[in-house]
Amino acid sequence: MRQGPRARVRESGDRGSLLVRDVTIDLRIFTEPQQGATYDDLLRVARAAEDLGFGGFFRSDHYLHMSGDGGSGPTDAWTTLAGLARDTSTIRLGTLVTSATFRLPGPLAVQVAGVDQMSGGRVELGLGAGWFEQEHRAYGIPFPALGERFDRLEEQLAVITGLWSTPPGETFSHQGSHYPVVDSPALAKPVQDGGVPIIVGGAGKRRTPALAARYAAEFNAAFQSASASGELFERVRAACAAIGRDGDAPVYSAAQVVVLGEDAATLRRRSAAIGREVDELRTNGLAGSADEIVDRIGAFAEVGASRLYLQVLDLSDLDHLEEIAHRVQTQL
Repeated sequence: MRQGPRARVRESGDRGSLLVRDVTIDLRIFTEPQQGATYDDLLRVARAAEDLGFGGFFRSDHYLHMSGDGGSGPTDAWTTLAGLARDTSTIRLGTLVTSATFRLPGPLAVQVAGVDQMSGGRVELGLGAGWFEQEHRAYGIPFPALGERFDRLEEQLAVITGLWSTPPGETFSHQGSHYPVVDSPALAKPVQDGGVPIIVGGAGKRRTPALAARYAAEFNAAFQSASASGELFERVRAACAAIGRDGDAPVYSAAQVVVLGEDAATLRRRSAAIGREVDELRTNGLAGSADEIVDRIGAFAEVGASRLYLQVLDLSDLDHLEEIAHRVQTQL
């Protein structure tokens, strides 16, 4: 995997001075196509992200817009990722995150393994319990209570990883209340050793850290402050310790909306294009000049994040991606 940019992290030294050390930060582009984006829109952004050296191109898995009119409508996450697997060549691809309520675990395991094969081993699967009730109603998807959704997520993780890890020629069975599996040939297989990396995220205090410790190659803290992200990371480390897993084994990541503007007019224009206010974005995201964004990234690195998903909401502004690459990554 390509190395990401390097973030400046300030730490206390002798006599209270501030020192700077380098920490590798993998920057990835994260999109929300349910707001209205065609496959061609996504392909343009994915290819630009690949050409500019970002570590990954990820998309949400939603079927209903959350503001505006939804434009041309949603695209299916794994359908578009299959296309991107063939239409890109080096960048990593995945979901942040697929909802466990949308798909049965057996077919999802086959689907993701197939996309992994199509990409030459560049796919990652973010999987969550689901939360957006309105989109379930809009597309006729059952939406059980929160406890059952977590039960289903836990069982899906067990089935998917069990299918992928079953040795060739053997069968897999799972005695579950929601997704019983009997004598599955456990095909198809991903091409990545150990299967497709699983991403688990969320702010839950008990079940989320436990699931991340057991199943996840990566834990993601989405749209949290740096300090809150650090607290979530520590919960996962504690959950790892409880089952005898090295707390440093998972990758720790964060997701933040990004709006770069070297002058006030550009910052206002780009904020308005996504329906947000500059002051709010400075508080709840990465907004401002390249220097400001680099410093905010450093704050996440200080609490243990080694990967950052930059949520880019205006998919028509490819100049924005180029400026982030040239002005932020070059500083890092």
